[in-house]
Amino acid sequence: MGIQKRYSKYIKLCIYLVIIVLVNVAGMTLFFRIDLTENGIYSISEASKKVVSTLSEPLTINVFFTKNLPAPHNNTERYLHDLLEEYAIHANSYFNYKFYDVSPEAEGTNPLTRENQNLANNYGIHPVQIQVYEEDEVKFKKAYMGLVLIHGDMVERIPTITSVNGLEYKLTTAIQKLNNKISALMNLKGKIKVTLYLSSSLESVAPLMGLNQIPEYPEKLKESIERLNAKNFGKLEYTYIDPSKETSKEPLWKKYDLMQLQWPNLSHGQVPAGNGVIGLVMEYGEKVKKIPLLKVLRIPIIGNQYDLVDVDKLEDLVEENLETLVNINQDLGYLAGNGTLSIPGFSPMGRQNPDEISTFSNLISKTYSLKPIDLKDESIPDSLNCLVIARPTEKFSDYELYQIDQALMKGTNLALFIDAFKEIHPNNQQRFGFNRGPNYVPLDTGLDKLLSHYGIHIKKAYVLDENSHKQRLPRSMGGGERPIYFAPIIKNKNINHNLDFIRNIKGLVAVKISPLELDETKISKNNLKAVKLFTSSKKSWEIRKNISLNPMFLSPPPPENEMQSFPLAYMIEGEFPSYFAGKPIPEKKSNDEKKDTKDKKENASETSEKKTEVDMSKITSQGQTIAKGKPAKIFLMASTEMLKDNVLDPEGDSPNDMFILNTIDALNHRENIAAMRSKVLSFNPLNDTGALTKTFVKTFNIAGLPVLLVFLGLVVWLMRHSRKKRIQMMFQK
Repeated sequence: MGIQKRYSKYIKLCIYLVIIVLVNVAGMTLFFRIDLTENGIYSISEASKKVVSTLSEPLTINVFFTKNLPAPHNNTERYLHDLLEEYAIHANSYFNYKFYDVSPEAEGTNPLTRENQNLANNYGIHPVQIQVYEEDEVKFKKAYMGLVLIHGDMVERIPTITSVNGLEYKLTTAIQKLNNKISALMNLKGKIKVTLYLSSSLESVAPLMGLNQIPEYPEKLKESIERLNAKNFGKLEYTYIDPSKETSKEPLWKKYDLMQLQWPNLSHGQVPAGNGVIGLVMEYGEKVKKIPLLKVLRIPIIGNQYDLVDVDKLEDLVEENLETLVNINQDLGYLAGNGTLSIPGFSPMGRQNPDEISTFSNLISKTYSLKPIDLKDESIPDSLNCLVIARPTEKFSDYELYQIDQALMKGTNLALFIDAFKEIHPNNQQRFGFNRGPNYVPLDTGLDKLLSHYGIHIKKAYVLDENSHKQRLPRSMGGGERPIYFAPIIKNKNINHNLDFIRNIKGLVAVKISPLELDETKISKNNLKAVKLFTSSKKSWEIRKNISLNPMFLSPPPPENEMQSFPLAYMIEGEFPSYFAGKPIPEKKSNDEKKDTKDKKENASETSEKKTEVDMSKITSQGQTIAKGKPAKIFLMASTEMLKDNVLDPEGDSPNDMFILNTIDALNHRENIAAMRSKVLSFNPLNDTGALTKTFVKTFNIAGLPVLLVFLGLVVWLMRHSRKKRIQMMFQK
C-alpha cells in the first residue's frame, strides 16, 4: 500500500512535467498577445500590418538610443522596443530591426560603442541635449534618440524621438514613403538639376560676417550630391555657377530672386566694395524649389547677424526637397487664388507673406504634395481626392464656383476653412488714447450660396464661451488671468468620438470661430448625412454687431438663459446636388477685362456686319454639367485661425494639429492612417465634474478615508472577538 502511494506521487510528477512541456510547445506555435489599453497603443493598426506584411525588398530599421536615460525618455525606448517587436510579429521575412548601443563610453565597457556612434552620425543621427535630475541638481546630458530605415538603396531617418506620440504613424508612413520613392525615381524621365549660385566675391567679406564655410560650399555640395546619387539611382545633376563671372545682361540667378549682398569698402579699404549672390535651386521639369542658404537676423543693439546653413546639413536639405519635386506623396489640392492664405514657396518672387501658413504647410508636406490651383488660370484635376480652401477674401466668379461645384460632383472632397468676417484695419489705429482693434465686416465670396444649396450655412457671428483660454496678466496689470472669450476650449464631452479619425482627440482650442447652421429639409431631401464634429459648451453665446475682440473691450457673459451650445464643425457626405443643374454653364471671363472691353468695342460694328444666317445662340449643349454627384464629403469649419502658426505646433503633437491633419487624411480616404496618428496622445484631461461631486471627493479624501479605516478595524476586531468566543464555546462543551 505504501509502495503504491509512493509510485503514484512520481507518476503525478511526470504527468505534470509532460503537461508543462506541452503547454510551452503549444505557446511557441500558438502565440498571441492581448492589448488591454483603451486605444490599443501597444498593438499596431491594420494599415501597419499590411505595410510590413507586403514588403517586396529587405527593410532594416537601425535604432540608435542611449541606454539608461531618465524618465520620460526611458519609457520612449521601452515603447519603441515593444512597437518594433509588434511589427516583427506581423511582418514577412524582409523585415528586420536592430538596437545599437551608443551609450557614452564612461557608462559602459562595450568596445563597439564608439563605432556605433560613428555609424549613427554617418546616417545623420546626432545626439541631442536633454535635461536630467541627478543628486538634487539639474544637469544636461547628450543622448542619441533616433533611427534610420534602410529599404534597398533608399534611406529614411527619424533623427529625434522624444515622445511616443504618433510614433507608429511616423514609422508606417516612412515605410510607405520609401516604397513610393523607389517607384517615383525609377519613373523619372530626366534628371533633377541642383544648381548652386555662389559668388566668389563673397569669399573676401565672408570672414568679417562669420561665414568661414562659404569657400567649402561648392566642393562639399558636390560630394553630397555624389553620395545622394549613389542611393537615388543617379537622378541628380549638380552645377555650380559663379554669378561674379557671368557677363550676360540677364544673369540666370535673377529669375529665382536669390539673396544678393552688397557692401562698401571695409577694413580700411582692405576689403573692396562689392556684391554677391548666394542660393540653391532645384529644378525638375516646370517645378522649381528655391532653397535659401543664408538668413539675416536683425538683433537690436547688436545689429545684423548672419546664419549660414551648415555644410554638413546640405545633404539632408537636398534630400528633403527632392521628395517634394518628384511627387513621392499623394497630391493635395490647395486653392491658391481669391485671396486665400498663402502656402510658403508659392508666393510670387519668393517674398514673405504675413498670411502664410508655414506650420500647416510643413506638417502636411510630410505626407502630401501640395498642389496649388488658381481657378483663374487652370481647372481642378479629376485625380485629386481633396481640395483645401482656406480663407478666401475675394469674390468667386460664377465660372470659378462652377469648377468647385463640378469637382465635388466628380467625387473630390472639400476641406473648407472659411471666415465669416473680413478684418479691416483702420488707417488711424490709435484714437482717443486706445486701440479697439480691426473692424469686422461680413464676408461674401459667393461660396455661401453653394453651401446653402448643399444644406449648410455659416452664421455671421462669432462664438464666445465662458470655457475659454485664459491669458496670464503681468504684475503691472494687476496679475491674475483674463478670459479670452473668442478662444473657446472644446472639452472632451463636446467632441464627437463616433468617428475613427477624431476618436482619440480629447480637447481642442478654437479661435475666432463662427457657428454653423444646417438646413435639415435640404439635408434630408438630398439623402445627405451631416455629422457634427464638435460644439462649444453650454455656456457660450454669439456676438454679431459692433464686434471688438480686444480682451479689454469684450462684454461680460450674458445671463445663463441666453447661453447655448453651438455647432462649430461639420462633416457632410453623400451624393450632392449640383447648384448649376438646369442652368447654363457660366462664361469664363478673361484675365484682362480692359482688353476684352476694348476688343468688344472695336469689333462691335464688324460683328454686326458679319452676322451669318445661322443664329448660333440657338445651338445648345447637354451633358456637360453633372447634376447629381458621386459620393463625396464636405468638411466645414468657419475659422481659418485654426490653420495659422500661432495655433499649430511645429512638431504636430498637439490635439489641434491632430484634428487638422486627421481631417485631411479622412478626406483623402486614409481614415486608418488618421486613427493611427492620434492613437497615443499626451493630452488626456480628466472628465469634468460638478461642484457637488468635487465637494464629496474632497471630503471623502480628508475625512472619509480615516473613518473608513477605523470602521474596517472595528469589523476586524469584532470578527476576531466572535471567533474567540466560538473557540471558547467549543472547549466548554
